[in-house]
Amino acid sequence: MTFLTSIIVPMKNESAGLKTLFDRLFPILEPLGKYEIICIDDGSTDNTLELLRAESLSNSRIKALSLSRNFGKEAALTAGLEAATGDIIIPIDADLQDPPELIPEMIAKWKEGYKVVLATRKSRDESWMKRKSAEGFYNVMGRLGTVKIPKNTGDFRLMDRAVVEAIKQLPERTRFMKGLFAWAGFPTTTIYFDRPQRFAGKTNWNYWKLWRFALDGIFSFTTFPLKIWTYIGVIISLLSFIYGSWMIIRTLIYGVDVPGYASIMAVMLFLGGIQLISLGIIGEYIGRIYRETKQRPLYIIKEKIGF
Repeated sequence: MTFLTSIIVPMKNESAGLKTLFDRLFPILEPLGKYEIICIDDGSTDNTLELLRAESLSNSRIKALSLSRNFGKEAALTAGLEAATGDIIIPIDADLQDPPELIPEMIAKWKEGYKVVLATRKSRDESWMKRKSAEGFYNVMGRLGTVKIPKNTGDFRLMDRAVVEAIKQLPERTRFMKGLFAWAGFPTTTIYFDRPQRFAGKTNWNYWKLWRFALDGIFSFTTFPLKIWTYIGVIISLLSFIYGSWMIIRTLIYGVDVPGYASIMAVMLFLGGIQLISLGIIGEYIGRIYRETKQRPLYIIKEKIGF
């Protein structure tokens, strides 16, 4: 059975580990036959692009896309998926936290008939805060989301050409790729691995970026944050009606008391905070609608290498 394997590698400032990445990929991919490695340079400020040029000259199966600036990993991954020509497509991180040695096992599962093979982490060699925040995010998405997103599963997975063609039809600008992968469906299986530490370089993700990334996932795949404020409004209105009725009855029975400044301020500040939170959530959705209506391209390719 002859097939073409496309490996998609988004990169930003990964020059320190680039040679090691290819040294680990080549022995695994060579026995498979036909393959291509598509690297997406997402606005690197080091010499990642120069190294990719040199690698492409030495091996024609290495191709590279250089984006005009940093568009983010989701856009870079989308560029790679749209450029891939393989029968199977495997996104993988350049930092080698996604072990390339799992690729033959993924392909074996694909030959069994599965269209998607997930690589799920049994353990995460990360700080307590990152582990707990990731666990909390997946729990929230599992309860609120309209699509079930596999826990502890990143972009590292095998996808059949049919799956990628389905994902390419999704035009949204705010892209949460884990959700889009899950939305596409198709017969899926899972393999498990222990995630190693980053081989070289440093992560481009800080807590603020992870927080915004989590919000993109929540707001892209559920409208529950909008719905919940309807119920909160009803509850507050009901409590206000009960409190107001009690105040009227109390006044009729005992007369008018001197109004309390503290209680008035507490109620005003509470209701003002509730209104601002609800407006903020509405604003998150409106902002995403605004980005969608502009229809800007997801990325701009500055240079193609090896195509």
